[in-house]
Amino acid sequence: MREHVIVSSTTDSETTARELAAQAVEARLGACAQIVGPILSVYRWDGEVHAEPEWRVEIKTAADRVAPLVELIKEQHNYEVPEIIATPIEGGSAEYLEWLVEETRGG
Repeated sequence: MREHVIVSSTTDSETTARELAAQAVEARLGACAQIVGPILSVYRWDGEVHAEPEWRVEIKTAADRVAPLVELIKEQHNYEVPEIIATPIEGGSAEYLEWLVEETRGG
């Protein structure tokens, strides 16, 4: 996995999305997070197709923080099986990526 990662999840409300984002940043498991929504998610669950509004949380982090961040999301999430996807960041501003790593370390 690359050194820098975006971890994404979706939630059923803006409030829950804000809470997940704040918990990740407060715990220094993410440098920052954006919330996108509402979006419409279409998915199959328990044999039925659903279409529901959701909010996406995108958390920028260092690769060595992904595993504990995934655990935090699982523990705090209200879904039985939350979406949690880690996407490597292939490049970008060196200064921003340096800041990203610094913010996931102790103060």
